Amino acid sequence: MKIIDIKGFQEEIIERSDYPPEKIKEILKDEVTAILGYGPQGRGQGLNMRDQGFNVVIGLRKGRSWDKALEDGWEPGENLFELEPAARMGTIIQYLISDAGQIALWPMVKSCLNPGDALYFSHGFGIVFREQTNIVPPPNVDVLLVAPKGSGLSVRKLFEAGRGINASWAVHQDYTGRAKERCLATAFAIGSGHLFETTFANEVNSDLTGERCVLMGLIEGAFRAQYNVLRAHGHSPSEAYNETVEEALQSLYPLINDNGMDWMYANCSTTAQRGALDWAPRFEAVLTPLIEECYGSVRAGKESQLAIDANSRDDYRESLEKELKEISESEMWTAGRVLRPLRPGG
Repeated sequence: MKIIDIKGFQEEIIERSDYPPEKIKEILKDEVTAILGYGPQGRGQGLNMRDQGFNVVIGLRKGRSWDKALEDGWEPGENLFELEPAARMGTIIQYLISDAGQIALWPMVKSCLNPGDALYFSHGFGIVFREQTNIVPPPNVDVLLVAPKGSGLSVRKLFEAGRGINASWAVHQDYTGRAKERCLATAFAIGSGHLFETTFANEVNSDLTGERCVLMGLIEGAFRAQYNVLRAHGHSPSEAYNETVEEALQSLYPLINDNGMDWMYANCSTTAQRGALDWAPRFEAVLTPLIEECYGSVRAGKESQLAIDANSRDDYRESLEKELKEISESEMWTAGRVLRPLRPGG
């Protein structure tokens, strides 16, 4: 592990070399990890553990997810079970179904917990907003969190590439005295690259804010705004899409990811450099209060309640598909589907 210093703020980073495979297997040798759910996180984390030889079972309802698990080589009665039998087998229960699904299944999962078991989350939602979810673990279990900083698809892809995704970790409840080592061992067993410590509350507050802002909501809104302005001023769909989305995602953002924004400023034209430096503070000034409002709504539990209420509606799936269809059929993303295959090698 190493201590990093960022302008006087020190953090401990735990690296994969701190938890080599033999150490992880020693810590987890008597554990059965039961993963409930086979969405992107459940699938990615489960396959990564299975590939490394850990004792892992999947718990699912029969249906599309069950069929996907069969395609991935999980064997019914061996390492693939329905939800309750899998939960009863687990000494570490990875609760990786949707937030709404966790609320509905909590009475069953709670009944399957034995003293000394560990209840594992990849999101702090259920625990932090317990007044809304009613998810309150019994006091005689460990409660752990490992939150990969990316989708379950990335968890799997980066593991297969021999790298690993960074993740945060937290212990909410340490009944056994071994909660930290169980948490960290499992974090590397699922394919993490390095770890930084958080709390359940900090994880969920930052995660929900990020999803609504720069990870998805804000970026989609910014793309729409610029694309629509360019189109309104007579630019073609191809030009508007390339200047808004294609150049950002294919050219500039990967360079920023690799080298930082300071490097980007130093390696672009003086015209682009001057314009970006002048306009960035104006966008910051406009966006800071909006992001602050979003963070306040998250922390107050308003966003979690909105999500719970929406997912509880009988027509939610139908309504969601309508919203997603509107995005899919918008001119900007229609242009994307037409133009992406024209990339070299596409």
